[in-house]
Amino acid sequence: MVRRVAVIGAGVGGLVSIKCCLDEGLEPTCFERSEDIGGIWRYTDSMDGGRVSVYRSVITNTSKEMSCFSDFPCPEDFPNYLPHGLLLEYFRMYARHFNLLRHIRFKTTALSVRRRPDFATSGQWEVVTETNGVRESHVFDAVMVCTGHYQEPYLPLASFPGIDTRFKGQYLHSREYKDVEAFRGKRVLVVGIGNTGGDLSVELSHVAAKVFLSTRSSTWVFSRVSDHGFPFDMVSTTRFNHFLDWLLPSALMRRIRFRKFNSWFNHANYGLASTKSSYFKVIINEELPFCLLSGTVVLKPNVKEFTENSAVFEDGTIEENIDVVLFATGYIFSFPFLEESVRSLFDDNRSLYKSIFPPQLEKPTLAIIGLVQLTGSVMVGAEMQARWVTGIFAGGRRWNKLPPTSRMMADVLKKKPPVKRNPSERENLKMSFISYTDEIASCAGIKPNVLRLLLTDPRLALAIFFGPCTPYQYRLVGRGKWSGARDAILTQWQRTLKPLRTQVVDDSSSGSSGWCWMCLLALPVALTAGFLLSKYPQPGWSLWAGPRL
Repeated sequence: MVRRVAVIGAGVGGLVSIKCCLDEGLEPTCFERSEDIGGIWRYTDSMDGGRVSVYRSVITNTSKEMSCFSDFPCPEDFPNYLPHGLLLEYFRMYARHFNLLRHIRFKTTALSVRRRPDFATSGQWEVVTETNGVRESHVFDAVMVCTGHYQEPYLPLASFPGIDTRFKGQYLHSREYKDVEAFRGKRVLVVGIGNTGGDLSVELSHVAAKVFLSTRSSTWVFSRVSDHGFPFDMVSTTRFNHFLDWLLPSALMRRIRFRKFNSWFNHANYGLASTKSSYFKVIINEELPFCLLSGTVVLKPNVKEFTENSAVFEDGTIEENIDVVLFATGYIFSFPFLEESVRSLFDDNRSLYKSIFPPQLEKPTLAIIGLVQLTGSVMVGAEMQARWVTGIFAGGRRWNKLPPTSRMMADVLKKKPPVKRNPSERENLKMSFISYTDEIASCAGIKPNVLRLLLTDPRLALAIFFGPCTPYQYRLVGRGKWSGARDAILTQWQRTLKPLRTQVVDDSSSGSSGWCWMCLLALPVALTAGFLLSKYPQPGWSLWAGPRL
């Protein structure tokens, strides 16, 4: 019987893990090496102790309704996309509301996490920590590692001949970037066109003499602002769209997506992407197309090599007088505090059962929280993981038990990608947000039954099926059921529009009758979809390079 749980890290994953432990009657102790909560979202100017944080201007890529904790909606007056300061304030509100801070030991580093000699029978761990130079040893029944995947910068210098031998300018990883001032008036080359690379290129273009953006893959760009001005993820991440994705041929869905992306601007004209590309990624950036259109950012192919002050590209072109090379090439995860024999059991999150549990351990008392790539909010995914994991730790319910090791290993091998990719290519192997959260929710016994709701609460069922797949849906049934979940779902669009209505304008048109007709027409579609989805299994993994939300 698990009772005492060690939680490593007080970022998003750590906070939800503490809360879920308390919900299950467990006793969590969280070890956080810094002096505050928030993890990567707590901005600091320095990098003391190698801590990674966001840069000064960062804003979330997922809207507040799609990213919030499932039983704690964001304040209605918060904007839909949150600057890091407001997101951190939301974390503080959550921690205060559920009284989580008293379970966190700040300025305490986890030095080692090792299995006890009797682990095969007890499942216990020995955790050694250090606070102000004083070391302590603790024994815990279970451990939840919540350090995320933004840990060690991935800096592939060997792939760029001359960068560390001939090039006389400055080069750095995006982890070291905080604001634009150090780049004023300089010619900057950004390597990597993920979300970070796109953001930094746009930001630097306002002060740099010239910005070049190097990419080696096709990239589709879309805006956080979708049709009629609504947040993109609230419009696109719906169970209805997920049903179509499952029902229609993949080639057709791919064609539909490409056409949707090109409806904003023709990506081939900008040299960004072609509909014939087999490998591609998708990034979020409203300003990048205009920067390319105005010439303040120039798109370039992959770098072949560096000379003393130039970059030579694979198409034979050369850009002279490069002052700074900024690598936006992603991160690799590492768990130096875990004993080597445990670390060797998984080389990435795809070696973990459901991206959480090392399947070879004799006892399932180690969980990795938040080490997952989704086409939606990782915050929501981390909370879902924590709810299931703490239910397993607490025991006592049939759905909160893991299958035998052989079945877990078979599941891991079936879902593991055939080739190993570097961190800058992981975007193409993200998991479908709805598929993954539904999969974990099913394991935890908290997945909503749309077909049953159609018979008992049609209004709610239609909002769940055709509306955004917000986290509140996973608080309607099962362990942790929240009485406010139904109301939160039915009022989510009100909270979306509230911060925008700072000035009242006359709009006499009404869409209420149209909405009623749509609901009536949609009823047979939802019934059919609910029957099919209950009868046939859904794909749990998506190879579509969905939005990094």
